[in-house]
Amino acid sequence: MTGLAVIATMVAGCAATGASAPVRPAGQAGLADQAADGVAPSTSAAPSTSAAPGTPAAQASSSPAASGVEAVLAKMSVEEKVGQLFMPVLYGPAADTPSAENRARYGVDTSAKMIAKYRPGGVILFPWANNVKSVRQVVALTNGLQEASPRVPLLIGADQENGRVSRLAPLVTDMPGASVIGSTGDPSLARRAAKVTGTELKALGVNLDFSPVADVNINPNNPVIGPRAYGSDPRKVAPMVAAAVQGFHDAGIASTAKHFPGHGDTNVDSHTGLPVIQHSLSQWEKLDAPPFAAAIGKDIDAIMSAHVVMPKLDPSGDPATLSKPILTGLLREKLGFDGVVSTDALDMAGVRKKYGDGQVAVRAIQAGADMLLMPPNYSKAYEALLGAVRSGKISTARLDQSVRRMLKLKAARGLLVKAPVADPDEAERVLRSAEHRKVAQLINSRAR
Repeated sequence: MTGLAVIATMVAGCAATGASAPVRPAGQAGLADQAADGVAPSTSAAPSTSAAPGTPAAQASSSPAASGVEAVLAKMSVEEKVGQLFMPVLYGPAADTPSAENRARYGVDTSAKMIAKYRPGGVILFPWANNVKSVRQVVALTNGLQEASPRVPLLIGADQENGRVSRLAPLVTDMPGASVIGSTGDPSLARRAAKVTGTELKALGVNLDFSPVADVNINPNNPVIGPRAYGSDPRKVAPMVAAAVQGFHDAGIASTAKHFPGHGDTNVDSHTGLPVIQHSLSQWEKLDAPPFAAAIGKDIDAIMSAHVVMPKLDPSGDPATLSKPILTGLLREKLGFDGVVSTDALDMAGVRKKYGDGQVAVRAIQAGADMLLMPPNYSKAYEALLGAVRSGKISTARLDQSVRRMLKLKAARGLLVKAPVADPDEAERVLRSAEHRKVAQLINSRAR
């Protein structure tokens, strides 16, 4: 049996309910657990893990959370369902602040009006979009965005990896980046760092972090990952990733492992070009897969796709973001992940070279993605996806599958019915607290 077959058997179902752990016989460790413990993956066969009728796994679909998801889904129009799959950038420091960028991109002046018009599933914050000025301003912004989406609360995301990628600096504690944490050799520090960051994001009203990076930085000339990764050895990276996922969950926010199927062995930046990685299936199993399997074993909420071509995994020439053999074949069927698959930003050159902005959105959903991040032409992508559903190119069942995953993620993080209201006084107390700065100092002191 191949390593992937073992992954499929042992890890399957770990995210089927958005919160439950993998179901496997007592004493049987799957790749995800082995990777999380820094153990080389086993290649021995494992018994089937299909849940028997009446078991907790079999009953998950009838749980109160699942019933709540179905009730929300049943009330949504097709237009609302399509909107739920998008996470755009909105412009301005407040939900009701007019912005020429919002007018040009969405046909309305304010972020609140855009949300009312398109009903997106979430938004992502950036300093360059004038979203990040001060602690109290960000709290007011996130509360205002949530108020604009009363029917289904928003995922409010940020790219807060720490280190090189820190979109909420200097508001949040200056935590070391992944390579520094990785150099300590102590996964517990990865967990503590993620808990600090997650706690601060939650205080700001941000409920989803696009972190941790699960790439293994194999190529020392990698221009885009480098110190964003925990290291170059999958056996050491995997437990760091698993611990970080736990840390974000300790803080009560969702996390995202990226960039699947692995962006560590590239010498091209996918923001400006289309990297090609020549890993065989067996190389991918050994080098790229373990950190993602470890994240799945810790109930990772979302996994982000990479705009990279892996011709030995999919000979079509399409980047992984648009590849059904990779997103559905490897991630869904082999690794058993049924959480939210997010695309990387759709405004990046790596995904725009071959198809138009409308078709990219359609093809990403067809490949197995659920959340379309930062489409460069929102109306074109929205209309293309809506048209594909109305024409039957994307079935209603397939649309509902992705919307259901989005809603399950929200339910798991307490965002399905009513979003929490962030408290500016609490945020000012929590952010950059002495306790949090001590964690950063400890990690730096242990770095090698």
